[in-house]
Amino acid sequence: MNQILMIIISAGVLLGGTDRLLGNKYGYGDKFEEGFRLLGPMALSMTGMICLTPIIADFLRQTVVPFCQLTGTDPAMFGSLLAIDMGGYQLAKELAADSRTGSYAGIVVSAIFGCTLVFTIPVGMGMISRKDRPLFARGIMLGLTAMPAGLLAGGLLCGLSLAECIRQNLPVFSAALLLLLGLWKIPGKMVTGFCALASCIRFLVTAGLMIAAVQSLCGWSILPEMAPIRDAMEVVSSIGVVMLGSLPAAELLRRLLNAPFTRLGTRLGISPVSLTAMLTGLVSALPVFSLYSDMDEKGKVAAGAFLVSGTSLLAAHTGFVLGVEPDMLPALLCGKLCGAFAAVILSVKFYGENSPAGS
Repeated sequence: MNQILMIIISAGVLLGGTDRLLGNKYGYGDKFEEGFRLLGPMALSMTGMICLTPIIADFLRQTVVPFCQLTGTDPAMFGSLLAIDMGGYQLAKELAADSRTGSYAGIVVSAIFGCTLVFTIPVGMGMISRKDRPLFARGIMLGLTAMPAGLLAGGLLCGLSLAECIRQNLPVFSAALLLLLGLWKIPGKMVTGFCALASCIRFLVTAGLMIAAVQSLCGWSILPEMAPIRDAMEVVSSIGVVMLGSLPAAELLRRLLNAPFTRLGTRLGISPVSLTAMLTGLVSALPVFSLYSDMDEKGKVAAGAFLVSGTSLLAAHTGFVLGVEPDMLPALLCGKLCGAFAAVILSVKFYGENSPAGS
C-alpha cells in the first residue's frame, strides 16, 4: 500500500510540475506550488513544539506515569493530546512503555483526537463566523461521538486487540466526553476557552522556535534537553515533498468526483459545496472553514463532524507518517477514514431527526 500511494503521489508531482512548466494552464501547477508555500506556515506551527517535546515528555513522566501505572494505560496515550505534526508523535514515542502503543498513540490517536483538540477546534472557532459556530460545535460533538470507530479500526491494524484499544483509549474517551459535555452545555464559554487554548499553543510554539533557533545559531545551551531545530525542520521538509504531489492529486480527485458528489448530495440532502468542502478537508481544514458561509446548515454540521477524523489525511498527516513510520500508513488511513465516514453518517441521521425544518 505504501508503494502504491508513493506512486500516486509521484504522479501528482509530475502532473503539477508539468502544468507549472506549461504556465499553470489547468490549475494543477498552482497546487504544486502551494505544497512549498505551505512549508512556512507548517514550520511555524510544528518546529517549536517538536523541539520542546523532550522537555514536555520529562514533565509528563513525572506527573502522569504514576497515574498510568494505576490504570494500566500506556503513558504514550497522553502524547496523543497533541496533533501528530505538532509534537504528538514525538511525545507519544518518548513516553511509551511499549513501542507499538507509542506508534498507535502518536500516529492514529494524535491524528484524530490530538489534531481536533489543538488545531481543528481552536482554529475553526476563530475562523468561522459567530452565527455558524453552534453548527460547527454540533458537528464537532457528533465527530467526537463517532471517533471511537476510527480509533478502534486504526488500533486493530496496529496489532492491538479490541480490549487493548478500549483500555488504552480510556484517557482519550474521558477527555472527549468532557469536550462533548462542554460543547453541549456551555458552548459560548467553550469557544472562549478554545480561543485561549489556541493562544497558549501559539505562545509555546513560538517560544520553542525562538530558543531552538538561538541555540542553533549561537551554539548556546539555553535548554540543552531540546531537540535540535535541524531535526524538526527535516520532518517539516519531508511533509512538504509529499504535498508537492498530494495536492495536485487531490485536486484531480476533486474534479473527477464533482458529478458523483452532486448526485450524492441530492440523495443526502446536502449541498454539493458542502461535500466538496469535506473532500477538500482531506487535504486541509483551512479551506473548509473559508467555505462555511456557502454551505447549507446540514452541510455545516456534517463538515464539522467529518473534520474530527478526516482532516489533513491526504497531505500533512500522510506526509508525516511516510517520513517517520511508513508501515503505519494503513492504520492511519483506515482509522481516519472510518472515523470520518462514521461521523458523516451519524450527522446526516442526527440532523435529519433533530433539525427544526426537516432539512
